[in-house]
Amino acid sequence: MHSTTESFLKNFALLEHSLNGESELPLHQLRRRSLERFSALGFPTTRDEDWRFTNIAPLAATHFRPVLLPEPHSITPAQAAAIGYAGQSAHRLVFVNGHFAPGLSQLGEVGNGVAVGNLAAVIKADAGVVEQFIESLPATRPDPFAALNTAFLRDGAFISVPNGSIIQQPIHLLFIGAAPSEATVAHLRNLISVGANAQATIIEEYVSVGGGNPTFTNPVTQIAAGENATVNHYRIQHEQESGFHVGTFHATLERASTVNSITFTLGSAIVRNNTNAVLGGPGAHCTMDGVYLANGTQLVDNHTTLDHAAPNCTSHELYKGVLNDRGRGVFSGRIIVRQDAQKTDSKQSNRNLLLSDTAIIDSKPQLEIFADDVKCTHGATIGQLSDESLFYLRARGIGLAQARAILTYAFAEEVVEHIAIPELCDYLEALLNTRLEH
Repeated sequence: MHSTTESFLKNFALLEHSLNGESELPLHQLRRRSLERFSALGFPTTRDEDWRFTNIAPLAATHFRPVLLPEPHSITPAQAAAIGYAGQSAHRLVFVNGHFAPGLSQLGEVGNGVAVGNLAAVIKADAGVVEQFIESLPATRPDPFAALNTAFLRDGAFISVPNGSIIQQPIHLLFIGAAPSEATVAHLRNLISVGANAQATIIEEYVSVGGGNPTFTNPVTQIAAGENATVNHYRIQHEQESGFHVGTFHATLERASTVNSITFTLGSAIVRNNTNAVLGGPGAHCTMDGVYLANGTQLVDNHTTLDHAAPNCTSHELYKGVLNDRGRGVFSGRIIVRQDAQKTDSKQSNRNLLLSDTAIIDSKPQLEIFADDVKCTHGATIGQLSDESLFYLRARGIGLAQARAILTYAFAEEVVEHIAIPELCDYLEALLNTRLEH
């Protein structure tokens, strides 16, 4: 057994000591089963088909300490606002090193029956609700990181929007990794339920403060969209470049519901985004978009799955990558059309911009179609900046670096424009431009 795998098993014993009476709950039995699953699977290697382009050996070789209980930190509300999205929001939940920080959070009033809080508090009040939600996550493929997350779950966001409720302002979830004195890991679990005819917008953001030892962020976000619900979900990752991030997103869509998911990946040494949606009710619609940047020796791996399990559903997917220096990108997009999912309409596109001769992209769009009355398309492109466009801008007095940044942002802007929040568009534009200037 890998020595780091053994360290997680030892850390689980520390977790059990910190749980007090909670260790007797069925939820903890779920933790134990998940740990057994992780122990059986172990960390993936490049011999695994789903990981053959992504070598996580540096992550697997690092011994991480789990932050089992909230620890003191020096982050002020002003600092938290300065490092994350600071636009208008109905709620702002801030977590530091995997634990809810009420002193940095702002909880507003959004309507009767709407529950917005942290998972640890919900577990104390009604662990059964959490257990049922987590058990609903389909185990479509062996996933050691999701199993590890469930084994160590302690905190995260819990959002429940009842039938017919419409939340006008976004709910902002800010996850801060503070500079640790040793390598640490955070296993966050975010559970989001949006009822029938309800609407909500979620901004899920991961940032770092300071430097120091590497952090490993291993979040799992589950969204359940009820009949005719609308959920907009924006995931922003710009943690320190020495860290690791393996994030799992899973949405289940009922009849005539809509889930719009956009992922922005700008930081960490190794990032793996597992983004999945099951269109389980007739007439459901899902958009799944992303922008990823890799500079230096960064590696960003996006694995997506759109599972059409009901008829008359639609999906659109657009992922754009910008790769510079020796940065490496991986895109594996899988569209599944089940036998009963007639009248499916699905489009997938992966476009990549290479800014250097040493950058690498491995793109693998996939269609698995078991129905006969469908419209499905997919494609991938790889290109470089146009010499003519660069010449045009430079002829008007714009320097080479700025001209490259302008054209590169124009390439990524198509995804940013899909966001319905002007303040968030401005914030992401600033983040992208800052990263493109490096």
